[in-house]
Amino acid sequence: MPFDLPADDPRSLGLDPTALNRLVDTIERQIDEGWYPGAEIAVARNGRFALTKSFGNARVAPQKVTADERTLWLLYSNTKVITAAALWQQVERGRLRFTDTVAEHLPGFAKNGKQGITLLQVITHQGGFPDAEFPPACWEDREKRREVAANITLQWTPGSQVSYHPLAAHWVIAAVIEAVTGRDFKDVIREDLLEPIGLGDQIYVGLPEKLHDRAADMHAPEGKDPKALKGTPDENGTPWRRAGAPGGGGYASARGMATFYQMLLAGGALNGTRVLSPATIRYATQNFTGDRPDLYMNMPMHRGLGPHSRGHTPTIRGLGSLATPETFGHGGVGSSYCWADPRSGVSFSYLTNARQPDPWHSKRLDTISNFVHSAIVA
Repeated sequence: MPFDLPADDPRSLGLDPTALNRLVDTIERQIDEGWYPGAEIAVARNGRFALTKSFGNARVAPQKVTADERTLWLLYSNTKVITAAALWQQVERGRLRFTDTVAEHLPGFAKNGKQGITLLQVITHQGGFPDAEFPPACWEDREKRREVAANITLQWTPGSQVSYHPLAAHWVIAAVIEAVTGRDFKDVIREDLLEPIGLGDQIYVGLPEKLHDRAADMHAPEGKDPKALKGTPDENGTPWRRAGAPGGGGYASARGMATFYQMLLAGGALNGTRVLSPATIRYATQNFTGDRPDLYMNMPMHRGLGPHSRGHTPTIRGLGSLATPETFGHGGVGSSYCWADPRSGVSFSYLTNARQPDPWHSKRLDTISNFVHSAIVA
């Protein structure tokens, strides 16, 4: 059964409506100024929505399509947490351990000196192959994906650095999920993780073609003007949407993502169904990389086994500088962030359809998330 959290008045959930109004006003102003065509947000606490709202347009060409609650937004790297949660399930079911080497489950992966790389190193961006590419020819071919993974060459010694792996690490994680389940990773995510908790119509890793009319088109600046936005054909095309790249190709509503993070805050259960245990979530969301800088981000990112956490450093990407140290989540390149705060029980999802560069992108994310943190008054 499709599931949506019940709505409640923000005040009854201990949230200040004034701060939430600032959030809404800021997004409306940014859209009016041309920074992105459309967006959706969702703020939830203790199993209830305090705020959900769609803004602007999901598509602008060849004709405008207004964003609404059915719109599905490209998650980019927010997808990593969904894929990671499917890996966590395999640990709970005794099919693998986080400390296993990848080669234990993908024997060909030992090639090129990769025999000692652990799953933990891969999922915390310490694997040593951040720039490895999985070309379109392998997106929907399991055996080709395994072949590409086997042929990866290392750029640095695994474990010696933390450096964000944009897509390659999670293609490897997907191959491991397939190896231990005997099923396509997209089916595992859908059938074992999302559908049981009622999110099968809200979050997709691999978007069926019959639903492509619900997908928002992604945009990016053309040239030096950040507001001269143009659609990105490859990301708006059928192959990319259907492939469901496990590190960056998911689609979802903000309502769905805020609800997914509510499930994590609730210890792995939603809609009367448990898909993860509290122990697994506690373990996976802790900080495994300390204050070591992520060389891709040029700051510590406090990597967990999928999401990252706020920690105590002066700055952090996306989660908001006002976040509690335990707050965890992930973002999507230039466009979005989703997070959960275990202390307050608040989850937040902010999804847009334009990929804006830094420094504007990081500054706006800090402002956007801080509106939500400052709304938590009880």
